[in-house]
Amino acid sequence: MIAAAHPVSMPRAANIWLVVMAIALTGLTLATPTLHRGTSGWALIATFALGGLGAYAASRLAERSDQRSALIIILAGAVAMRLALLFVEPYLSSDIYRYIWDGRVQAAGINPYRYVPNAPELAQLRDAAIFPLINRANYAPTIYPPAAQAIFLALTRLGESVLVMKLGLLALEAAAMAAIIALLQRQRAPLTRVAAYAWHPLPIWEIAGNGHAEAAMIALLLAGLLLFVQGRTILAGVAATLGALIKPAALLALPVFWRPWDWRLPLAVAVTIVLAYLPYLSVGAGVLGFLPAYLQEEGFASGSGSGFKLLWLAEQVAGPLPRGGTLYIGLAALVLIGLALAVGFRSDRSEEASMRSLVWLLTAFLVLSSPHYPWYFLVLVPFLALAPSVTAWVLTLGGVLFYDVLSNDVLPSYETRITVFTLATLAALAHDLWSGRRRAIVTPVGETP
Repeated sequence: MIAAAHPVSMPRAANIWLVVMAIALTGLTLATPTLHRGTSGWALIATFALGGLGAYAASRLAERSDQRSALIIILAGAVAMRLALLFVEPYLSSDIYRYIWDGRVQAAGINPYRYVPNAPELAQLRDAAIFPLINRANYAPTIYPPAAQAIFLALTRLGESVLVMKLGLLALEAAAMAAIIALLQRQRAPLTRVAAYAWHPLPIWEIAGNGHAEAAMIALLLAGLLLFVQGRTILAGVAATLGALIKPAALLALPVFWRPWDWRLPLAVAVTIVLAYLPYLSVGAGVLGFLPAYLQEEGFASGSGSGFKLLWLAEQVAGPLPRGGTLYIGLAALVLIGLALAVGFRSDRSEEASMRSLVWLLTAFLVLSSPHYPWYFLVLVPFLALAPSVTAWVLTLGGVLFYDVLSNDVLPSYETRITVFTLATLAALAHDLWSGRRRAIVTPVGETP
């Protein structure tokens, strides 16, 4: 007769594997900038593939471990992976230099929406460390909304450097992770599922590596979600609105928070927006900054709609579509408005249903708007722990195909990569829709799937 394994051995083995994975992923993260710049984009793609696999495996493996010790390992691994990129100069994006510049301009008492960085009025603020690395410096005023500007000003008062800006954004990301853990606790789910976010390569590279402001938006969005499930709907709406005044995706939480015909939430949202913009209104309509020109530059505002990946792919198959861009924008708007109304008037107001509704709104927005940069998909990464979907995994990991920073790279053409990404997204979306329909059929009324 074979003796049964000691009951402690399985959790201990799981913890050992978590430690091994954390060390391996930290080493991979540390080595990738050199490998990527020294070889090709395949190095970064491989890192994202292995990192995504590690994040998923850790979130599942940790459920078989002692939760307290596994959570400590996961969080320690998350810190180590971020430290691996903290001191690396951003090279996948230069946005962080604009953040620092905007904070410096405000500290000098100048409206950041008034001048482009190259303007002679700002000559006295230029330096050799930040100014030369600002993108679009000669023609674009800032694009970032007022809540983002407040964060830029606050963080640059601690120091006008890339390191200080990254540390500030990582502190906000730590608050976001705390909110994920609190939401998992409310769901009575294993807290170790936070590994799906904590070890995911996208936030590691885009926050610790490139220092993107999405960290602040995600922190406010999750704070709003936590306030909402605690019954503090107005404060939740204010938090989500402030998040949207950093990056607009957070606005999609508002249909989830709203109860039909309740006027208080829309009023709170409107007041928050007015108060946030008030300090910058001296430039009038200029508070929109570079946004209108940005939409045109990225191909979203033109009649052709060349910036929309779904439309672009359809035209590769069927040929040019007359007024395709206008029709696409109209149909996409109808889909999003219809989905927002369905969410707002939903009968199931449970926390689980609310979370799923938010994920579907975010997913629909990202698929239809088809952003060109991987960091726009960061907003979905927390929900890989809270309400996972195949589409969210594909979007957040597949965005690595958008990076195009190396000259003479040996990657397939950008068009080929976009085609692969779009087809994979559509396949994942079909899978999630089919799975959701099956769950709805087999789940008895009144029960949570």
